[in-house]
Amino acid sequence: MSADCGITIIGAGIVGLAIASAVSEEEGSVYILEKDRTHGTGISSRNSEVVHAGIYYPPGSMKSRFCIEGKEQIYEICERQNIPYMRTGKLIIARTEAERATLEKLKENAERSGVASLSVLDEEQLRTMEPNVRAIGGLFSPDTGIVNAHLLMDYFLRNAKQHGADIACGTTVKGIEAVYGGYRITTTDAAGERFEFVSERVVNAAGLYADEIAGMLGGRYSHYYCKGDYFSVNNVRKGTVQRLIYPVPEANHVGLGVHVTLDLSGRMRLGPDAVYIEKKEEYRVDAAKRDAFYESAVTFLPFIQRENIVPEMSGIRPKLQGPGEGFRDFVISEDHPGFINLVGIESPGLTAAPAIARYVRTLVANARAAA
Repeated sequence: MSADCGITIIGAGIVGLAIASAVSEEEGSVYILEKDRTHGTGISSRNSEVVHAGIYYPPGSMKSRFCIEGKEQIYEICERQNIPYMRTGKLIIARTEAERATLEKLKENAERSGVASLSVLDEEQLRTMEPNVRAIGGLFSPDTGIVNAHLLMDYFLRNAKQHGADIACGTTVKGIEAVYGGYRITTTDAAGERFEFVSERVVNAAGLYADEIAGMLGGRYSHYYCKGDYFSVNNVRKGTVQRLIYPVPEANHVGLGVHVTLDLSGRMRLGPDAVYIEKKEEYRVDAAKRDAFYESAVTFLPFIQRENIVPEMSGIRPKLQGPGEGFRDFVISEDHPGFINLVGIESPGLTAAPAIARYVRTLVANARAAA
C-alpha cells in the first residue's frame, strides 16, 4: 500500500508553518491541515509578537536552546525577506531590593544558556534610558525585539508552497490510525464532508489541540489552558516609552507579569496576565480587570491614567504545567515511527519556531531513513 502523501503537518500556526517551510525544501510531498478558515488565526495571532532573547528558561532546556537559536534566525529571515521588525530592546525592572537581587539571578541564568548581551543597570542608568519609567534598577536585553508575526507566517507558507507543499484550511482531524505504509488520517471539511488519506509521516503541531491529536494514537499528554488578557494604552504620546518594559517574572514560570509591549508603530499595550481557565477557546477580554492592570502598571509607569487603558484582545497558552507546578519544557517527541508530537508549545514558541522547524526536519529525515 502506498501513501497518498509523504508528510502531513497538522496545524498552520507559526510553528507548523515554519516546519512546513523547512521540511518542504527536502521532501517531495507535504500536506498541511488547518481546522480554521485560514492559517495563523489561533495562538500565533494572539500574542505580543515579541522576539525573546532567552533569559528565563533553564539552561539546556528546549525552550532555552530553541529560543536563542530562533531569535537570530528570525532576524535573519526578516532582513532577507523585508519583513518588518525592530530590535527594540527590553528592560526587566526592579522596584524593590529583593527584585534587584532577582535581576542578578536572571542574568546569571541567561549567561549559563549563552546569552552574553545582558547588562544590569542602576537607577540613574535606567532613568537615562527610559526617563518615564519608575524603578530602582533594571536588566537590559538589547537583542529582544518585535516582529510582524503575520507576515512572518505568510513567508513560511509561501516558501512551503514554492517547494510543493499544499494546505487545506477548514479541515478538522477526526481520527488517526496506524496502517501499513504510515497513518490513515480521517478529516471533515467545513461542510462536514468526510475525507481519508494515508500519510507516511505526521507532524502534530496543533497548538491548543496537540494533546487531543496525540491522544488519537494513544498519547497521554494533557495540557492546561492559560488565558492572558491585553489592554491597549491610548492617548499617550508615542515615544514616552521606547523599549519593552517587564517586571520580574512570576513564580513557577506561569507568566512574565503584566508588562509593556510596543507594536511596530510604537503604540503601547499592557499584558498579558496569566489565568488558568476551562479547556475551551474563549477570547472575551474581562473589562473588569482594567483597574488591576492600572494598579499594576502605574507603579512603574506613573504617567498612565486609568482612562488610558482599554480592553484589546486575549490569547491562550497551552501549558503542560498546572497551577502551582514547576517548569515544564516543550515536548517534541517521535512517539511512533514517523509520528512526531509537539505538545505544550507556548512562549517562546514564536521566537523558537524556525529552530524548532530545523530540529523537526532532522527527525522527519531520520524517520524516512529508518522506514
